[in-house]
Amino acid sequence: MPISEQRGRRPSPSGAAVASPVHSRLTVLSGPSGVGKSTVVAELSRTCPQIWISVSATTRRPRPGEVDGRQYHFVDDDEFDRLIASGALLEWARFAGNRYGTPREPLDAKLEAGVACLLEIDLAGARQVKRVVPDARLVFLAPPSWEELVRRLTGRGTEPAEVLERRLAVARDELAAADEFEVTLVNTSVQDVCRQLVALIEDCDDRSLNFALPVRKAERGRHSGPPGRRRHHQPADRRAP
Repeated sequence: MPISEQRGRRPSPSGAAVASPVHSRLTVLSGPSGVGKSTVVAELSRTCPQIWISVSATTRRPRPGEVDGRQYHFVDDDEFDRLIASGALLEWARFAGNRYGTPREPLDAKLEAGVACLLEIDLAGARQVKRVVPDARLVFLAPPSWEELVRRLTGRGTEPAEVLERRLAVARDELAAADEFEVTLVNTSVQDVCRQLVALIEDCDDRSLNFALPVRKAERGRHSGPPGRRRHHQPADRRAP
């Protein structure tokens, strides 16, 4: 089904949105641009195919090697407007001049089937998901240091200087928001982060929590408060034996 044709939950006879309760198996991974979220998710997809990873829609142009429908659903501005207007996105936000959003229908279907799901989204999107799905677990991926994050961002060589400056400015704000997340993982090793993330997702599966995804037009709004207590997972090389 084309992404523009995806819809939200069925209305009831009274016109109210109906969303059947499903077991909470939703984890959200966020963090500053350049921290390595995509690399971690790619490794997780390779090693843990039982975890379903949502593919976001974006108005950003594909980078070399990216395939439509694999890394992102690449759409133009008119198509993204249609997705918002039809309520087909669980959340959306603007980042570095482009818009990104999570298609609602495939996520609904996987959660209803009891599949563990992972969203890789930016800070604004994570805040929106937490308001709509309070039982979702939010995980923040942090760099070992600010200097390392700058090195990773400047080493890409895929963006003009003005875009890079915007990303660095946003990254500073995103790092300051880490306290809003339940768990922080420090990305010193992709393999270690994946193991820690899988352990968190398996722990999430054991929680007997129900939630529903209500039909709404996802709009960027103010954060209503910290999602919950934060737990720190230190990188493996700094843990006690």
